[in-house]
Amino acid sequence: MPQRDGMEAAGLRTILDVGDHDFERAVLERSKEVPVVVDFWAPWCAPCRALGPVLERLAHEHAGAFVLARVNVDEAPAVSQALGIQSIPALFIYKNGQVVERIVGAQPKQVLAARLSAHL
Repeated sequence: MPQRDGMEAAGLRTILDVGDHDFERAVLERSKEVPVVVDFWAPWCAPCRALGPVLERLAHEHAGAFVLARVNVDEAPAVSQALGIQSIPALFIYKNGQVVERIVGAQPKQVLAARLSAHL
């Protein structure tokens, strides 16, 4: 059985799949407790598929310092439209219910880590 970090053991997962029905609770409300990085992606998007594992590694390395919320734009059209997502991959960093940074396009791990650390 794989080991789980303390937050996951307490029922607070650090990597979530989020859609139209739970975006407010999983992202906006949760960001009042811990920063939430929202990854807008789609399965047909090659840069998105390359970025996903990098974000997951960062989430595991930061061990609960932030939550990674993955939003498949094909399955969550209302959220994607409401936020004006036009290009993917797109990352939004939320703190206290507000977007504090937007990153569009695949970025190297070092760039993502540096931009993320400014909000942790």
